[in-house]
This record gives sequence, C-alpha cells and structure tokens, in this order.
Amino acid sequence: MKHLKGRRILIGVTGGIAAYKSAELVRRLRDAGAEVRVVMTRAATRFIGELTLQALSGQPVRTDLLDAAGEAGMGHIELARWADAILVAPAGADFLARLSQGRADDLLAALCLASEAPLAVAPAMNRVMWENPATRDNMVCLAGRGIHCFGPAEGVQACGEVGPGRMLEPAELVVRLDALFASGRLAGTHVVVTAGPTREAIDPVRYISNRSSGKMGYAVAAAAAQAGARVILVSGPVALSCPDGVSRVMVESAADMHRAVMDAAGDCDIFVAAAAVADYRPRHPSGHKMKKTAATMQLELQRNPDILADVAALPRRPFTVGFAAESERLAEHAEGKRRAKGLDMIAANWINRPDSGFDADHNALLVLWDGGSRELHHGPKTRLARELVELVASRFAATPAAGNILTFSEHAKDSA
Repeated sequence: MKHLKGRRILIGVTGGIAAYKSAELVRRLRDAGAEVRVVMTRAATRFIGELTLQALSGQPVRTDLLDAAGEAGMGHIELARWADAILVAPAGADFLARLSQGRADDLLAALCLASEAPLAVAPAMNRVMWENPATRDNMVCLAGRGIHCFGPAEGVQACGEVGPGRMLEPAELVVRLDALFASGRLAGTHVVVTAGPTREAIDPVRYISNRSSGKMGYAVAAAAAQAGARVILVSGPVALSCPDGVSRVMVESAADMHRAVMDAAGDCDIFVAAAAVADYRPRHPSGHKMKKTAATMQLELQRNPDILADVAALPRRPFTVGFAAESERLAEHAEGKRRAKGLDMIAANWINRPDSGFDADHNALLVLWDGGSRELHHGPKTRLARELVELVASRFAATPAAGNILTFSEHAKDSA
C-alpha cells in the first residue's frame, strides 16, 4: 500500500449493517500510513458507535452539518478541502440516490458536493435494492460524473438472501483506494526535483537564506514517484523526511545545488526546479566568525549561477515551466516572466495571502501556458503537487519533443 502513506482519507459511513466493517477499514488505512477522519450519518450511529471510530482514527468523528463548534470556521468546507480522497463505505441506497441528486442535506452529502478530491462509494444493500432500476440509474449517473464504485460483492446477506449487494471487505477497499493514487502517468521517466532553500555563507555561523521550508518541492517529488517516475531529489537544508521511492541528495549552497543538478540532469526526462535558490551570495565570505565592532557593515554580493538557464541550455532542449511568487498582479507578472524566459508553462502563487506560500501546508496556483491556463484551488500542497504533476504530464506528453525536460524555475521563492 505504498501510495497511501501520508494520504488524507475521509471515510463516510452511512446506515447499514455493513457499518461494522468501517472500523476495520479505518484501522487498515491507519496501518498503511494514511491519516483518516470519519464522518457518519445519523443512521450510521445506530449501527456503530462514534467513540469506536474516533479511537481507531485518532480524530473526532463528525456527524452534524450544523454543529456549532465545527461550523464556526465553515468546518464542512475545511474537511472537503482537507481530504485527498473520500470513500463512503458503506454507501446505502438512500445515500447513492441523494448523491446523484446533488443533495447537501447532511454533513456527508455536503462534503461530497463541496470536495474536489476523488470520490468513491462502496455500495452495501439488499440485492433487490441494488438491482432496482432506480439504483442502477443512480449508479450510471454517478459513474458519468467520475465517481468510483468499489463493488458490491456477491454472497450471503444479513437478510438471509444471496446475491450482489455486500460491501467489499476492508482489505479490498484499501487496495482499491491505493490504486486511485497510482496514476502511472510518468512511468518509465527519470525525474530530478530541487526543493528547499539554499544557504549562502557570510562566515562560519551566519548565512543568507529565505523562508522556504521545501514542502512544495518535496510534495512534487513524492507525486512524481507515485506517478511511476524514478526520482532524484536535490534538496537544500530542510526539516523534512525523504519521500518514499525517492533518492535524495542534500546540498547547502546554490553552487552546491548547481553541481548536483548538472550531474543528475544530463540523462533525466523531467527536471523540476522547485527550490528557492538564493539569487546572490557574499563575494568574500569570512573564514572566521565576524566580530561585532562598527555600527554598520557593508556586505558585497554577487550573482549565483542560474540553474534554470544552464539546464535549459543542455543539448536536449528542456520543456521549461517556471514558478512565479508574486505579491501583486499575479497573472500579469507571471505571464511576463513566462514570455521573457521563453517558458512553456508557469505556475504562479500569491505570497501575501493567509495560509499560503512560505512555510505553510497549503497553497493555491495559477498555471499558465501558451494559449491556456488552469487554477489549482487553495488546498494542501500534497494535493496541489499531484494536480500539478498530472497537468504537466499531460502538457509534456503533448509536446512534439517528447524527450524534453520539465522544469520549475528556482526563482520561485514561495516553494515553501
């Protein structure tokens, strides 16, 4: 279950005898490394206790759409944005009908309507209810909207009848959830990613740097690996663990990163430069700790190497994507940078918005290319990275020079 580690999974539980299986489902997801939250309908609480699922998930269980505490900050919207995927298990006939109608009359239905995350249902009901034309029509409708249907299985049912309608076993549901994140879009490709800040020494104890935490770059590296790529991550100093399936090279300065990138980029297919590389470094760093003496001090700086330009100048012309961090006129400045640098694509974000950019877990991106654009709405950087990798993989595949290199400009100082 390598694709579930670190994923945020929202489990919806509706009323039905199969609700007892939700406890094992939550436990198995936690064992696979996922972070799990549970939302129950009122009917579900008649079949399994909230405390059971709270203990297994390690998070409070939500049941009420108009819960005063949860809704103080539009809690149902926050939950919808939090989730990397939503699985309703069990999903009864009534819930499937309400889902097909776009109803939002309880918390779980509202979450499904408000979320942009992949949504899956695990039907569980009597075989006659499952085979009823109304239910079949509802399932056709949901499939047409891209909602995944896991099951149902066939067998003996609680009512004593035999046939289709049993909820899939938790182990099978975990496998299917894992497969949702295994896109394979970059299978067979070699990807090099840079992330984090650089540190430019002033003396042995002081340096010039920036506020990047590396979270965006690490999320991109993880998303590329999950999409099937072989990934090398060239990272500046950060307090993050190396993503699963990624080989990491740690560096300190812009010059260090330049050397590591040029060593790795020669035979790679995609180069994602999400690092916030310092533009300048001290021209004459001191070999000893500088003492505080005069009231002022002048520091002469010189330009650091341009990693993006040097990679773009390799014999195999890269497919270049910039990353613009802006405090005003986002689209105008980003498009100007894209044209000035001859980039194929640019991803831009605000640096002065709450809960976005530097050292935050969330962000929002405006992605621009020649003749097109797409907004990636505010949400976890892990989700944005997957959406971005999918988008860039599509553009990369459509590029005539299929062997091109994909890059995120290191001039993005928001790669937090």
